[in-house]
Amino acid sequence: MRRVPHDVLLVDYFKLMRDGIRAILERDAEFRVVGEAESGNDAVRLCKTTHPELVIMDIGVPGMNGIEATTEILQHCPQTQVLIVSIHDDQNAVLSAIRSGARGFLLKRASAGDLIDALRTVALGGSYLSSQVSDRLLRRIQSGELQLRPSQAPAEKLSPRERQVLCLIAAGKTSKDIAVMLDLGEQTVRSYRKTLMKKLCVNNVAGLTQMALSAGRRQWKPDAGPVG
Repeated sequence: MRRVPHDVLLVDYFKLMRDGIRAILERDAEFRVVGEAESGNDAVRLCKTTHPELVIMDIGVPGMNGIEATTEILQHCPQTQVLIVSIHDDQNAVLSAIRSGARGFLLKRASAGDLIDALRTVALGGSYLSSQVSDRLLRRIQSGELQLRPSQAPAEKLSPRERQVLCLIAAGKTSKDIAVMLDLGEQTVRSYRKTLMKKLCVNNVAGLTQMALSAGRRQWKPDAGPVG
């Protein structure tokens, strides 16, 4: 068990919201709030001085918004992990958050338990999407509405089945979920994940997610074409 708490910076325009999140975190010895900011500009400034491990970033803060602030923070503090929080599950906002380098997207109507789970996940270098968000992304991928294109050339060498798995990873599905949806063994799905990381030159599932969620011109549908 980790003995040194994760340092957390809270960013939200409303003090009531910050107080609520602080109260949740203070009940868990795993996290320690090291600062608060009510604007994106203040968040960037505080990150430069406190170097928090985690930032809980409201997407709608005034001045520099949460997406812009996340991009700026990661330029100066690349080891910091950012969790975006929002009232709305707008898919463009979700994609923008992922492209900015945020490790997660959590709806403000989520429970205290969801918040802790999200923080633990991103603290370990993983990615987290609220279930409502990942379900909507999955439906858009399956319908072909959402165009996905990994941003690196090696992705062109992926098999149809590998593309299916990558799309489902982008939708926030676990290996167990993917195994059920594609009628595969869970160990087989894990093998696909490892192969994808090797082919796409990324080191973790979070990297796969960020790559797959990069919108582009080419359409990948999880149910398109033969699989191999």
